[in-house]
Amino acid sequence: MQICGIDDAGRGPMLGPLVIAGISLEKKNLKKLSALGVKDSKKLTPKLREHLYKKIIEIVDDYYIAKISPKSIDASVKKHCLNGLEAKYMAKVVSKLNPDISYVDSCDVNPARFGKEISKLSDNHKIKSFHRADSRFVVVSAASILAKVTRDREIMKLRKEHDLGSGYPSDSVTVKFVKKYYKKHHEMPKFVRKSWKPVQKIIESN
Repeated sequence: MQICGIDDAGRGPMLGPLVIAGISLEKKNLKKLSALGVKDSKKLTPKLREHLYKKIIEIVDDYYIAKISPKSIDASVKKHCLNGLEAKYMAKVVSKLNPDISYVDSCDVNPARFGKEISKLSDNHKIKSFHRADSRFVVVSAASILAKVTRDREIMKLRKEHDLGSGYPSDSVTVKFVKKYYKKHHEMPKFVRKSWKPVQKIIESN
């Protein structure tokens, strides 16, 4: 029985991609993930996440990672449809991996509705959707590690050329970077999400 876990990383930040990752493996091999010390990526250090990323890829039968650009995110936010965008990409993961059952971390306040949407978009695959699935199911924890490491690597690439902090609106370094960039160039860099309220405020005040 092939079990799949899916999670996202980078939903809240005002810059960089939103990453959706999924893994699938035989149910009997779930124990191997637990034995590695796989848990919700937020509870692990960046170094440990990198180490586990490599180990997870060795254990699983298949995995798929999708990076959603700020441009696509902005287009969905305009239509008040960010959850729909996530559902679409999670369904893409399910279709690629074709498991018997998928556990997903719900970004919707209504996990059942979110699960139904993914099922509909993935040709009626069986979906189990929960809040905090990344801390409840090891298969989703493993997906959360792949998503987080992928997102962190993308941010590291951007950091080589820009001093942009963590990317979160609560980070003063990030806000300062966006303000400075906009003042200088009179436009936002491609990797900034223009639909985010803090970004819109910066545009309006300039």
